[in-house]
Amino acid sequence: MAVFVCEKCGARVETRCKPKKCPQCSESGTMGKAENPKPQGKGS
Repeated sequence: MAVFVCEKCGARVETRCKPKKCPQCSESGTMGKAENPKPQGKGS
């Protein structure tokens, strides 16, 4: 799973595929992959 962040409103979405539009502001083409997604705690 990857974390995507809306460049317009800052909404965060955790999903496998890049969303076509933001689920909060409905702006299309603004979702970008987060630089440092939260750690999932697997491994160590």
